Amino acid sequence: MVRTKAERALEGGFQGFTPGLRAFFIALTANNDRDWFQANRSTYETEVRQPFGALVEALAFAFATQDIPLRGDAKRSLFRLHRDVRFAKDKSPYKTNAGAILSRDGTTKGKGVLYVQVAGEDGAFLAMGFYRPEPKDLAAIRRAIADRPERWLKIEAALGKAGLDLTWGDPLTWLHKGFESFAGAPLSEVLKLRNFIVRRPIAEDRLYEVGLIDDVVSFAISGLPLLEFGWRALT
Repeated sequence: MVRTKAERALEGGFQGFTPGLRAFFIALTANNDRDWFQANRSTYETEVRQPFGALVEALAFAFATQDIPLRGDAKRSLFRLHRDVRFAKDKSPYKTNAGAILSRDGTTKGKGVLYVQVAGEDGAFLAMGFYRPEPKDLAAIRRAIADRPERWLKIEAALGKAGLDLTWGDPLTWLHKGFESFAGAPLSEVLKLRNFIVRRPIAEDRLYEVGLIDDVVSFAISGLPLLEFGWRALT
């Protein structure tokens, strides 16, 4: 039986965020200290953590019905709000964004993930792919592209048709050692990438709607070939 959007949301408890999500982070940005946060912890729980956890679990359920191999839950998928300030010049104790990851193993440490950010200075957005991969993993993905150019170009074309591109990030100015022969070739620019990521913004009004689940599922379906290509390269 095919479930409606509302039924899928109820399965995970997600009913949408409220404008209190944005209001909380505006206030936190202006009052980034422990005393203020302790006084407003309940607002964080009700406006941010609880609905975000429900969204992640609703997405995990929806992904399972679509055979998308990404998992997550309210306990493991959300990033902590506390910042690690041990080696930072900025000693503000709290992040001013809220993000979560869905991955094959259900943790935030997976290779090849879907990231959801629902608040922050750079807005709400979805991202999918391989962010800051370890050098050996980055080399493996580049090698897979170089070895299977036709397959990669089909994936890149499909991503582009879905309105997704790989221009985000800080690419190299020259080709890495071992790939110099691709200078001037169609693959030269993609082989300079340090990250293999596609992104899509989330309109603020969609944060308050159950239909956000379908938006993320649609994005995941469009971006899945990128993950699958990278996963094969890393095996």
